Amino acid sequence: MAPLIEFKDVYKIYYMGDNVVRAVDGISLTIEKGEFVAIVGQSGSGKSTCMNIIGCLDVPTQGQYLLGGKDVGRLNDNKLAEIRNKMLGFIFQQYNLLPKLTVLENVEVSMLYAGVPKALRIERAKKALERVSLTDKLGNTPSQLSGGQQQRVSIARALAGNPSVILADEPTGALDSKTGRDVLALLQELHREGNTIVLITHDNSIANTAPRIIRLTDGKVVYDGPSGIKGSLVQTREEEAEA
Repeated sequence: MAPLIEFKDVYKIYYMGDNVVRAVDGISLTIEKGEFVAIVGQSGSGKSTCMNIIGCLDVPTQGQYLLGGKDVGRLNDNKLAEIRNKMLGFIFQQYNLLPKLTVLENVEVSMLYAGVPKALRIERAKKALERVSLTDKLGNTPSQLSGGQQQRVSIARALAGNPSVILADEPTGALDSKTGRDVLALLQELHREGNTIVLITHDNSIANTAPRIIRLTDGKVVYDGPSGIKGSLVQTREEEAEA
């Protein structure tokens, strides 16, 4: 069976006047179904560009990006939007909830563009909100929730469409440390239930909550392996080199 996510010698190149910026510089990697992987790196490392490509928000300049064995790196915008709606669930740092909609309606929205019938949207939304312990907040608006509760709504929204991949972009960045730990614990639990999760972060301690780390520097993979001490040593050497 083909990997769920596969980069084959992927480049993302930007031309800025006379300067050539290789945001992603020849990356090859695979992520299997059911994995929990953290892509980690400092600002300018290429992690956000990788996330955009994985999330079908951008396409490679060169190389192949395969999702579920299908080459999606050359699809047009409409096809990419269709894949995003059907295969990908997004969790953002700033939640991206619609302020005038209720919690239930915010979760429903993720399925509206995928063409899911209303009755099924409501059923899935309620089930996803039950999964993140928010069944008592269905009629609330985002302004009536804490930051942690808003992020759990965002997680429910990602889950409701039954995505192949959950992409979490700095999901604890706007939260206090305790609430952040709670959100990371929920992601770990979702992984144990069989969900495929790709976590994007600049923080090594957050990355270490995933079993596997892919560390990027200057658009290249400098470490791909188990989280923990070995992965942290790679970061330490990078920081010493920058100093």
